[in-house]
Amino acid sequence: MARARAGGADGTAGTGPAYPIASVDNALRLLLMFRDRRRLRLSEAARDLGVADSTAHRLLAMLIHHGFVRREDGDRGYAAGPALLEIGLAAVRGLDIRSVAGPVLDDLARQVDETVHLAQLEGGRIRYLAGAESGRALRVADRTGLLMPAHRTATGKALLAQLTPAQLDELYPVAVAEDSPAGLTVPEREALDAELAQVTERGYADNVRDREIVSLAVVVRNGRGAAIAALNASAPATRMDGPRRAEVVEHLRTAAARLEDLLSGALG
Repeated sequence: MARARAGGADGTAGTGPAYPIASVDNALRLLLMFRDRRRLRLSEAARDLGVADSTAHRLLAMLIHHGFVRREDGDRGYAAGPALLEIGLAAVRGLDIRSVAGPVLDDLARQVDETVHLAQLEGGRIRYLAGAESGRALRVADRTGLLMPAHRTATGKALLAQLTPAQLDELYPVAVAEDSPAGLTVPEREALDAELAQVTERGYADNVRDREIVSLAVVVRNGRGAAIAALNASAPATRMDGPRRAEVVEHLRTAAARLEDLLSGALG
């Protein structure tokens, strides 16, 4: 007789399917463990699933093969893989984050009186999803729709700082030759790692383009604390001295918190 398992996918009480497939059930339960844990050991997976270590190992190997899970610290631990991140971003995009963010961007642009944007990662690049321009005569133009190298923008660096070293290695492998078009040179990667460490420490990213334009950015997180987008404000360098930067960053953080609340409401 088929066995029904109590407990829905969201962790609430419920009745499972009439004809569950054990291997699929275990794989999905394994994926759900990464909702609340950044890192999972083989022994923990086996214990929580109620299966042998060898069974848990086979499940993890299949999830690794499809990019849902990746190894961390050699063979001792596992973490969520890029496929899960891509699915999460796709779900957020499905909410039409641009329409939700519109009023937030408009208010933010008025408050800081500078051009602001909402952006998301697309691999190693950043996509500007929406923007609102400053009313000043001398201002940064709206970049909505543009795709730019993430490591050369404030929004990109704000989001890259949320990734693990392994994820960064996938996006920015060290180039074999100094003139290689793929990846970064060793000095470039070391400089990027150092800059991302600063972003993590201070809680925001900055970028100076041609010594003329200054951009500041903070991340927007989902209900589980994962970074899903970034908000930025850009202005001529002459209007972005130290005190002004601190003021703009606070406005960005307030706007990010407001957008997070709106997204949480949209998700129900």
